[in-house]
Amino acid sequence: MTPDKDFTPLPLSEGDELFPNGIFEFNITKMLADIEADSGGFPAGETEVAPLRSISPERLDEKTIRHADVSKPILLAEISPGSFNVIDGNHRVERAAREGQFLTSLRAYLAYIEYWNSKLIDT
Repeated sequence: MTPDKDFTPLPLSEGDELFPNGIFEFNITKMLADIEADSGGFPAGETEVAPLRSISPERLDEKTIRHADVSKPILLAEISPGSFNVIDGNHRVERAAREGQFLTSLRAYLAYIEYWNSKLIDT
């Protein structure tokens, strides 16, 4: 890679959601707008999300977790080769994890529900 001599930093607007990651600062608001405007130009895919659950749940807002729309995609940034961070969607990842939405079969999902229901009955 070579630096673009005409690079101009993205201007910030009031209310923009930013994701700081060390020296990098991502403008989530503008990223989502660009993705929505050109959905065909951005790679989308599936990934194993369990390892992406890197933020401690105590650092996340419980109300936001409960209302998170898990059908909405998350945004990942490749921080180093093969290493990705969630830059938008930590609440969705946490809700999906809590609800067992990482399970890979209906049988596993039903067993998960039965397991936790039995724990509730025991208490």
